[in-house]
Parts: sequence; structure tokens; C-alpha cells
Amino acid sequence: MADETENETPETPETEAAGPPEEQAPQVEAAEAEAQEAPEQPAEEEAGVEEPAGVDEPPVRQAEAPPAEPAEQLSPKERRRKARSTHTGEAHPKRTPEERHAERVAARKEKAVRRRVRRLAERAKAAERRAQAPAPEPLAPVHAPVEGKRKVRQGVVVSDKAAKTITVRIDVARRHRRYEKIVRSSTTLHAHDENNEAHEGDTVRVIESRPLSRTKRWRLLDVLERAQ
Repeated sequence: MADETENETPETPETEAAGPPEEQAPQVEAAEAEAQEAPEQPAEEEAGVEEPAGVDEPPVRQAEAPPAEPAEQLSPKERRRKARSTHTGEAHPKRTPEERHAERVAARKEKAVRRRVRRLAERAKAAERRAQAPAPEPLAPVHAPVEGKRKVRQGVVVSDKAAKTITVRIDVARRHRRYEKIVRSSTTLHAHDENNEAHEGDTVRVIESRPLSRTKRWRLLDVLERAQ
């Protein structure tokens, strides 16, 4: 009896719960099948999970394009020559020098008409701008209109033969700066005498005036003393 009790395995709650071995076989196979499918399921779930919007993905570097070559700088003459070389249209018919000259004259006339029309339009616009512009303020005079002091001379009439003109001798006596000697000199001038009041030998006084003739720059002011 003792041997039989030792050979018999005690029944544990786990074995009781698992049930007989015949019932455990299909459960083991199902567990193995789930274990094989388990690694693939997280990958499918990870593929369906969306990343948060705040996470910035590293920018994908694009292949840098090679630097563009600078455009060739051509002069206007070279550009025209290049355009003529690439022209594929029909050539002009042969013309005589007279026909070419007539075409040039017609082209010049047409340009002259267009130029005249453009200039007239520009002048009309300028006139309109001037009419719309406010009137400029008058400029202040640079120098005040003040009449200067005129010179007055006293002398003796030496000739009254000319009409309305007398010749007056102006005597000047001054002391020399260095030698202090009295130096006497005289000069003559022509004065205008409107009424022929002065005669030869009279002592008169003349005043400076505007040019009255080629030689007259003075005018008779009054007669101081008559000749005896």
C-alpha cells in the first residue's frame, strides 16, 4: 500500500484545473499558433499608429542643382548679327538702289510724322501741367530800389556853340602826396543845356545824369555867376 501511494503523484490544483491530457493537447496547439502570430501583430499596429503632429521629421536633402552659367553679355551689334544668323524666313527680293533709297525716305517720313505727333502731345501735357501748377510767388528784390548820390561839379563854360550843349572846364587843385606841392589840372566835359541859359565865361554847376548822347553824361543844374 505504501509503494502505491509513493508512485502516485499528488494531484495539484493546476493539474486539476488543466484537465486530462487529452483535453490539453488542442489548447497547447492553439497557444503555439498564437505565439507565432504575436510578433507580426505589433508591426501591423505600429504601421497604423500616427505620429504626433509636433514631431518634425528630418528634412530630406535634395540634390543641389549645379550653378547656372552666367549669360553671355553681347553688344547690341552682336545681338543683331546673331538674330540675323538664326533667321529662317524668306529673303527679301532683290531691289535696285533707287528702290532701297525710296524705302528709306518713306521710313524717315513715317518716323517724322510719329515724332511730330509725340512732341505735340508732350507740349500739350507740359502746357496742362503749367496751367495746373500754382502761380509762383514774386521774388524779393536783391537790391532795394535806392537812387545813388549823383556827382555835382562846378566849372566855367568854355563853349556854347552847340545847340543845347555847353562845354565846361573843371579846374582841380590838389596837394601832392609826397612832395606836398600844389598840382593844378583841368578836364572838360559836355553838359546838356535845355534852354541855352549858360554862355561862354559863365560859372555853372552841373550834375551827373544818364547818357544823353555819345559824349554828354551831365546836365546843367544852375548858373552861379555870369561873365562880365
